[in-house]
Amino acid sequence: MWVSALLLCGLCGFAMAQTERPGATRTPGQVLEGWVANIQQEVVPAAAAMPEDNYAFAPRNGKFAGVRTFAGQVKHLAAANYQLGSRALGEKPPAGTADESAPDSVKTKAEILEYLQGSFACLHRAAARLDATTVIEPLPGAQDTRQQTRLGSLVDALAHSSNHYGQMVEYLRMNGIVPPASR
Repeated sequence: MWVSALLLCGLCGFAMAQTERPGATRTPGQVLEGWVANIQQEVVPAAAAMPEDNYAFAPRNGKFAGVRTFAGQVKHLAAANYQLGSRALGEKPPAGTADESAPDSVKTKAEILEYLQGSFACLHRAAARLDATTVIEPLPGAQDTRQQTRLGSLVDALAHSSNHYGQMVEYLRMNGIVPPASR
């Protein structure tokens, strides 16, 4: 828990330094909202950039046995966003979302992109509800120490999204596509 509080202090300090008006302060939710928006602005265009025909792509050469397809990367990222955001909100994720896996019904590129956008909407809602009291309030039943608070759940979602964004970028480049954020 003290790690989350320390991170919050650092994020708040960073946010205060980033405001346009000297002396303006931001809530923890506003700080995290900016981070959610930033990751979303990288992930969603990257997911949209891959042609639907290549959504089944997974590296084959080298030691890539069993890795997720591009579609699998995006669905996994979105499912984790939903689970972690829903946890922070005290809600249940969408039906069929479990173990960082999307529902089986999410198959086409359009369905995957809609599910991905919804997952970021969930994170935005969770960030908007954070204030100085709720940010480090313990969440019941946390198994993973990173997710014991609302802040921890959201930071975990952002770190996880960044990890899979990096993998998505590699898959795009392996298909000759320059990621939108790099153009």
